[in-house]
Amino acid sequence: MNISRYFWYLTIIILFAVFQVKAQTVGGAMKFSVSMENPNTHYYHITLTCEDVKGEYLDFKLPAWTPGYYWLVNFARNVVSFRAETSDGKLLSWQKTTKNTWRVTTKQVKTVTIRYDVYANTQSVADPFLDEARGYISPAGVFMYIDGALKHPSTIEIKPYKSWNKITTGLDLVPGKSNTYIAPDFDVLYDSPILVGNQEILSFDVQGIPHFIAFEEPEKFNKQKLASDLKQMIESAVKVVNDIPYKHYTFIIMGEGRGGLEHSNSTAVFSNGAVYNNADTEGYKRWLNFLTHEYFHLYNIKSIRPIALGPFNYDQENYTNMLWVSEGFTVYYEYLILNRAGLISRNDVLKFLQGDILQYENIPGRLFQSATESSFDTWIQFFNRSDNTANTTISYYNKGAVLGMLLDLKIRHETKNRKSLDDVMRSLYTIYFKEKQRGFTDDEFRQTCETVAGTSLQEIFEYASTTQAIDYSKYLAYAGLSIDVTPDKASGGHLGVSFQNESEKLIVSQVEWNSPAWHAGLSSQDIILKVNEQSANRQNVEQILKSSRAGDVIKLQYTHRGRQHDVAITVGESMLHTFEMAPFKTPDALQALILKDWLRN
Repeated sequence: MNISRYFWYLTIIILFAVFQVKAQTVGGAMKFSVSMENPNTHYYHITLTCEDVKGEYLDFKLPAWTPGYYWLVNFARNVVSFRAETSDGKLLSWQKTTKNTWRVTTKQVKTVTIRYDVYANTQSVADPFLDEARGYISPAGVFMYIDGALKHPSTIEIKPYKSWNKITTGLDLVPGKSNTYIAPDFDVLYDSPILVGNQEILSFDVQGIPHFIAFEEPEKFNKQKLASDLKQMIESAVKVVNDIPYKHYTFIIMGEGRGGLEHSNSTAVFSNGAVYNNADTEGYKRWLNFLTHEYFHLYNIKSIRPIALGPFNYDQENYTNMLWVSEGFTVYYEYLILNRAGLISRNDVLKFLQGDILQYENIPGRLFQSATESSFDTWIQFFNRSDNTANTTISYYNKGAVLGMLLDLKIRHETKNRKSLDDVMRSLYTIYFKEKQRGFTDDEFRQTCETVAGTSLQEIFEYASTTQAIDYSKYLAYAGLSIDVTPDKASGGHLGVSFQNESEKLIVSQVEWNSPAWHAGLSSQDIILKVNEQSANRQNVEQILKSSRAGDVIKLQYTHRGRQHDVAITVGESMLHTFEMAPFKTPDALQALILKDWLRN
């Protein structure tokens, strides 16, 4: 035998043997148990039993983030009292190998049980929380998985605090068992929040499929009105792709707080319901927008998704350029869905779109960051706001909604209103989610859009990938609408600085890029002492600015890092953009058809 070949074969055999010995597998059941005996301590107690274990060790991991919340939360920081043992209670050795990995030496035992506690005292839809009022389990922050076994099914037994009688989740119950649920894999488990408490449950059906609303504070809501409106909303949303991809769906509505997070079979939100009881108010309409947004995500991001957003790497960032589609288009569709359901008017939709344009156009960040860049950099920017954020970044929510409108109107115009953005969403859903069972690439998304439109959409995709100014008039004209893009002079002068009061001090919170204050050298955290020789407070600064005109000089005395400065700032011209939209007086036949079909009165 050739000696070099012999050693090559021997190396392969040794490596294979080593891999076989060290490889970690779980052939049997994985069973979680979660208890919460003393909720005011904020600790969940978790037990995970793994049967038919093979290998020298198991790597137990807790995700560093949760899907839909694009930020490394690093849930592992909340884990304490980790231990591992055999089926007869003998302790197994373990060590941390990464920030979120606990390696347990199994010694060839067949059953391994780990126990650990999770501290849960952050009120967020992305974080687990526990106190005397509720237990909210954001699964990625509570349930560990075994490295390499994300596709393994598991059962979850919930042991509620003694004073609680309800468990709400999108997971299915294990037949014949109470308070025990089945997750076919960990992707489903991490996508299924659990609320434990005394919430009130309402239900209704859509196309024979049950839907549930869990109210933590039911007395604050007009429950029947909300249930009726959500039913109409869902019936409208389903028509976009003509399919319902779940067996049941749950809205988890917790108490006062901020935030909402989408899931394939549920959504979890915080809300002060008292604000939304009057259905005729702008607040209630925005509340419906909020719920519609989270619901429609089950299509646009859970089903219709960029290829980078599933299957997930739970250890690190999952980058995509396409959140302007996944999030921005969902904003756009929340307006369309509610309008088609008869819950908001055409004027409401135009007002909401006007607001998105205003929020995008009125910040300097539009000159520096594109929608694709905003999408990619969300991991380092969205939850890390600073005094310079508005100067250098944009929101893919706002610009994405506007780009969704442009794309929809362009498709309608090019196809004589025979097709719309709905056809794009339907094609993506059918081809990539149903048939290919995967996400789409950036190129596949553009190709689908251009196939439906029957023409190149280069300009719109350049709007997404560059900071090029948007020609709103061109696209809105397709629907017989005008838009006021000419800035008007506004009363008062422009300084370009925002303030906040702290301990009776007037503190600079932000300085606008290229503004008079910017050029004068003001900085965030500067303390304003005097304005035009008067002791400074928010009221007199705002009054002086209101009564000033471009060219006037305002004298400021301020401290910067403890050093006093005096500066004279020449006030700039204050300009006002409205971006108001109005129908043409004499639209042509196609324009009138598009507007009528696009937005109902």
